[in-house]
Amino acid sequence: MNGLDSVSRRLRKDIINTVACSKRGHVPSAFSIVEILRVLYDDVLKYDPLRPLWPERDRFILSKGHGCLALYVILANKGFFPKNELEKFCSSAGRLGGHPEYGKVPGIEASTGALGHGLSIGVGMALNARYEKSDYRTIVLLGDGECNEGSVWEAAMSASKHRLNSLLAIVDYNKQQSYGSVSEVQELEPFADKWTSFGFDVKEVDGHDLTSLRAVLTKRPFHQEKPCVLICHTIKGKGISFLEKNLEWHHKSSITSDELAALYSEIGR
Repeated sequence: MNGLDSVSRRLRKDIINTVACSKRGHVPSAFSIVEILRVLYDDVLKYDPLRPLWPERDRFILSKGHGCLALYVILANKGFFPKNELEKFCSSAGRLGGHPEYGKVPGIEASTGALGHGLSIGVGMALNARYEKSDYRTIVLLGDGECNEGSVWEAAMSASKHRLNSLLAIVDYNKQQSYGSVSEVQELEPFADKWTSFGFDVKEVDGHDLTSLRAVLTKRPFHQEKPCVLICHTIKGKGISFLEKNLEWHHKSSITSDELAALYSEIGR
C-alpha cells in the first residue's frame, strides 16, 4: 500500500477506527504527518508518558492542530492515555476534541488550531529553555497553508534574532490547504529560500521516508547559531488512494458507513 510498512498502516487504521466512532475529522491532514510523528516519538523526542509535565522533556507543538488525529493515536500508543479514549473522540464523554487542548490531554503542549500561533509559542518555549539553562528542545510542526499567516514569519524573525538553535520548525508541505492548492491560494515558492532569508538553516526531505526522516531528525541542531526548519514533502491523505489530494475529504463532519467501508477495504481490516 503505497510503500507503507506495517506500523504506518496500523497507525492509519487506528485513525480510521477513531473516526469510525465520531464519524468526523480531518483524516487526510492526519495521514500526511504520520511518519513525521512516528519518527519524532520513536527516535527523537525526550519524554516520559507517565510524567507528561516532566521539566526536562522536549516540547512538541502541533501547530496545525486540525491534524490532531495522528497525534492522538501516537500519544495513545505511547501510553500518555488509555487507547479506549480514542473511541470518545469529539464526544462529550471524552477529552479528545477536534483540536488539541493543553491541560486537558496529556502530552499536548499547547492548544492549537487557530493557525499561525504554534511557532510563536515555540519561540517562547525555546527562550525559556535558554533562560532556565535547560537543554530541552522545542519542535513545532506547521502546515504549509498555515505559512500564509504573517505571525509565522514574525516568529521566524524573532527566532533568528535570538539564534534559537534549540528550535526546529517542521513544515508539512503537502501542497494543499482547505479549499485549494497552496500555489493557487497563496504561492509559497521559493519556500526554502524564504526560510533561509529569515535566518534559518534549511533542510528538505521526503516526509514519508522513514530512513530519510531519521537521518535528518536525529542529527540536530543543523546549525550551532541558527534556528532550523525541515521542509517535509508529503501527500495529503497518504495511504488511501481516494483520499490522496482529494480536497472533498479535507474535513468530514458526517462520514458515512459506505465511506468507512471503503477506508477499511483499502487499509485492510
